[in-house]
Amino acid sequence: MNLVDHFRRLFTQAPQTPGADEVERLRADFAARYRCFRDLLSANQRALEALADLEQAQAGEHSPTMAFVRGRATATAVNVFRMIQNLEALAPDRYPGLGESFKAVQASVEAALGSAPAPTEGPLVRPLEQAAIGGEALCGPKMAVLGRVAAELGLSVPPGLVITTRAYALVVEHNGLAEEIARLLQIADLERMDSLLATCSQIQGLFMRSEIPTELAQAVQEGLAALAQAAPTPLRLALRSSAQGEDAAGTSFAGQFTSELNVEPTRWDEAYRGVIASLYSPPAVSYRRHMGLRDEDAAMAVGCLAMIQAQAGGVAYTADPLDSARQGVLISSCWGLPKAVVDGSWDCDLFRVTPGPPLRLAQSQVAAKQRQYVCDPAEGVLPTLVGPELRQEPSLSRAQALELAQAALMLHEHFHGPQDVEWALDKNGKLYILQCRPLPSSGATKLEALVSGAEEQLILRGGITAGPGAAAGKVRWVQTGGDAVSFQEGEVLAVEQPLPRWAPLLGRAAALVGIKGGAAGHLASVAREFGVPALLGVGPGGRDLAPGQEVTVDANGRAVYAGRLPLPGRPQSGQSLPDTPVRRALAQVIAQAAPLNLLDPEDPDFTPQACRTLHDLTRFCHQKAVEEMFSLAAQEHFPLNAARQLYYHAPMQWWIIDLEDGVRKPLGGKYVCLEDILCASFHAFWEGMLEVPWQGPPPLDAKGMASVMFQATANPALATGVKSRLAERNYFLITKEFLNLQSRVGFHFSSLEAMVTPRASDNLVSFCFRGGAADPGRRRARLAFLDEFLAGLGMAVSIKGDALLARSEDLPAPECLTLLKALGYLIMHTRQLDMIMASPQRVEHYRAKIAADLAALGPPSGA
Repeated sequence: MNLVDHFRRLFTQAPQTPGADEVERLRADFAARYRCFRDLLSANQRALEALADLEQAQAGEHSPTMAFVRGRATATAVNVFRMIQNLEALAPDRYPGLGESFKAVQASVEAALGSAPAPTEGPLVRPLEQAAIGGEALCGPKMAVLGRVAAELGLSVPPGLVITTRAYALVVEHNGLAEEIARLLQIADLERMDSLLATCSQIQGLFMRSEIPTELAQAVQEGLAALAQAAPTPLRLALRSSAQGEDAAGTSFAGQFTSELNVEPTRWDEAYRGVIASLYSPPAVSYRRHMGLRDEDAAMAVGCLAMIQAQAGGVAYTADPLDSARQGVLISSCWGLPKAVVDGSWDCDLFRVTPGPPLRLAQSQVAAKQRQYVCDPAEGVLPTLVGPELRQEPSLSRAQALELAQAALMLHEHFHGPQDVEWALDKNGKLYILQCRPLPSSGATKLEALVSGAEEQLILRGGITAGPGAAAGKVRWVQTGGDAVSFQEGEVLAVEQPLPRWAPLLGRAAALVGIKGGAAGHLASVAREFGVPALLGVGPGGRDLAPGQEVTVDANGRAVYAGRLPLPGRPQSGQSLPDTPVRRALAQVIAQAAPLNLLDPEDPDFTPQACRTLHDLTRFCHQKAVEEMFSLAAQEHFPLNAARQLYYHAPMQWWIIDLEDGVRKPLGGKYVCLEDILCASFHAFWEGMLEVPWQGPPPLDAKGMASVMFQATANPALATGVKSRLAERNYFLITKEFLNLQSRVGFHFSSLEAMVTPRASDNLVSFCFRGGAADPGRRRARLAFLDEFLAGLGMAVSIKGDALLARSEDLPAPECLTLLKALGYLIMHTRQLDMIMASPQRVEHYRAKIAADLAALGPPSGA
């Protein structure tokens, strides 16, 4: 016989006085039932907090990670399932269909969280010239575009092959990596640099230790054998990333993935692991998070290209990313491999070619080029000194600069917009296109200094504007991973070389200053995408910036000043938050999880089958759990505990459910009086409600009345005129040391939980307030109004959506009771203030009144 049947049998029997053993057994049974109820209440709170986190993330300026969205959605579902389990324990088989409704809702949430399916068809390896066939899904945007450059324009690209995204999926499946990657991302706090670095290191280690499936190894070896027939000898490889989303419009992933250069063909597998592992490098994970891209959708194709032994290389922009009105091709060039340009390692030559006809070399700025990257005769690349005879010589002749500009403009026209082109000249002077991607623009039309009249505070002037704008903050020099871990939000990132590895810091940086580097480097590209002011190539004078020094960086004016100087506000773009895959998934998850459709428990449709969201399920389980506890305790023959209507001068719409030892025994009749209640938390709260008489709702102005009427019309189940016995009841669930209040007064919902014991470490006061009859703006203003007073009472307050959550822990019992008295006052006296929040004068009147009342309350009687 289960517990509920046992109680039902007791309730239908004639009254009798139980023996001591029976009393003790019933007490233990009820204690077990009470624990189920408490666990359900706890799960309800956690589920609602997780939902509030999702709604807050949707309203935030920064895109959350997919791991965050999945983690909060999972936390909500797990706690809803706990509620269902505990309700089933309270009332076995009473609510058929509840489990099925949960499964249906959970399936909808999982569908919203689902990742793009990995390719299941197509070759594991594809020749580069065929990379564009069937779109970018198999070969990734970078290699697909490179294949088009050769096939459609006839420009020279290195011969090669592509290891497709289907091969990547095969490696992941063969080694069982997906579940472990998801687990590591879900438990990580990616806001913390130490957690980001540790998590990425673990995931990359999984790839580096992975086994290459036999069928993939065979396909690559066959492709390399064919490549060796067409490529220069001895064949060396450049393994270059081509991840999903890489080089796409708006998401360049510049420098975020690894390229393995000058690789001996027999070692392709080791290099391949390194490239696919870089899909989870700290820069790449951080970049995806900032841009709202899903880790689940990440997949990596890898280009295996013949290595070009470059005499010169670099980057060409077919437009000025900092000045859209300035026409021409901007070329950054260095001796040797283009790595020095894209990494921002050393100074490089700058050329500007204006469009024709004919093309004209309008600017030539030759740098003193001391070093270059070259192919190591054995394997890999190494920095070497440039010969003295070449250091002051331009790395491109006039004819070569014009040839490169012509090719770049062809790419600009063919791909319908400005392009960022990586190129190399081989030892014979032949031009190769290595990469071509859309060039992000800052949208600026003219760069003007943003600081003026501060020459006395000038620290340095010069350098190259790599990202427009100005910002102020404390200087933080970053040279090692340990420095990166210490980097704080709003600091100025100061570096010797603007290496791509520092990209994860840009999302938190106020500005970027580099001793070396230029506008064509990968870190500069990411700074522009992130909207971070960047001043690079400032020279040795930049080392005068002291760690921790407050400075203002004016990238437009190419200057750094001491102190925080006044800056013009950033112009409002007028655009909504970016539409990213993570934000779309977040919106879909919220649509399946957050709406509340079950409002009136007396409605015939208040059933398990009507639960269409996770929020509906929490509402149903909570309501039915309260009813189960109420119906059990209210049975007239129940010998130990009773649910009674509170009698205070007259019967009140407040009901007391004694969970264990909250009232005096024995009680007769259907009412309970204040003097019979032993819960000190209840008395403190009740005293606060009544000590200052409520003067009634504030008078409504026309706008306030219109707002109330609209909300009631849009949500008729909220209206106080809707007949609902349970909707108008307010429940105190008590023991001697515990209080749980579930209250609805008109349009307003509140819940309060308190545990007050002689041990401060066990004590807790938790308060939640939401709802209201006015429009969302007024409701939020009322929450901010409440926040002032709750924070003044020492509570930790957070506002998420239209819900206010406040909490205090570890307070001595007298302080807890004083706080509960204040909360009783606030629930009574702020419940309809949302309707006057549009009137500053009336808000100030009530602010002064409530502050004075709270100051005069004092501790509760007996505290």
